[in-house]
Amino acid sequence: MVAAQARAVEQVVNTARYPLAEATGAAWESVVSSVQDELANSGCCVLPDFIATSLHSGLREECATVAPLAHYDVETVNAYNIDLRSSLPDDHPGRIIVERGNAFVARDDIPPTFIVHRLYSSPLFQHFVASCFGLPRVHELGDPLSGLCLNVVGPGMEHPWHFDTNEFTVTLMTQEPTGGGVFEYCPNIRSAEAENFGDVRSVLTGEGGHLIRRLRLRPGDLQLFKGRYSLHRVTPVHGRQARHTAILAYSERPGVIGSVARTRQLFGRVLPEHLAAEGRAVRVDRLLD
Repeated sequence: MVAAQARAVEQVVNTARYPLAEATGAAWESVVSSVQDELANSGCCVLPDFIATSLHSGLREECATVAPLAHYDVETVNAYNIDLRSSLPDDHPGRIIVERGNAFVARDDIPPTFIVHRLYSSPLFQHFVASCFGLPRVHELGDPLSGLCLNVVGPGMEHPWHFDTNEFTVTLMTQEPTGGGVFEYCPNIRSAEAENFGDVRSVLTGEGGHLIRRLRLRPGDLQLFKGRYSLHRVTPVHGRQARHTAILAYSERPGVIGSVARTRQLFGRVLPEHLAAEGRAVRVDRLLD
């Protein structure tokens, strides 16, 4: 079984640089330690060319074939993805609204033979992710739609400032846009104990430039990110080619399923699993979103 897992990883990952099958080796320990340090310092770490270079074209082409299946619906939102009719003070950052124009391809539309799906389901990759985030293990989401999805940001569109529901996020760039589409984030702008609305508002109003860091990701780059506490966005995409990013969603707890409202918002549909799980969500903190 271990040998089969190793072969599966070696077919996908740049193992010369990221030896996932050698979890007791010095090289593996060095990579994990470096990632942990970066996450502790900035809440974000990028592993360039995580996918084997020879597979970059295949990675892009596979995801491009399912991109037209993305649920697309331009909507007005705020950074907290809460109801815009919520009762908030006049100067609350949740009152600042923007248009979200990115779209999502659900997991059940991504064939299991695709590179991103093989990586997502790999026990060795999951062990690597857990180790990088300092966790004993991670679990694939129980959600049949959002566990693995493709984020599509088309020309003229953007993924505006927001916080993630999950504490950590794993993404893989599969297609670079012609222009724009820069990932911007504000490391640890809030914590589990403090919303820090003042700094959040300054970023949303364009006055908090000093709090923003910028990353231009390339196809095959893996990004590990603590998006629960770091405000982040993808800037508007320019030119003819869209920005495609696979989101590999894991949780510390097994069986996590998205809410009916949020699932319908992202994918335009819900399944019996979402209806059955409604009202049983467990949160890791008491933050607004």
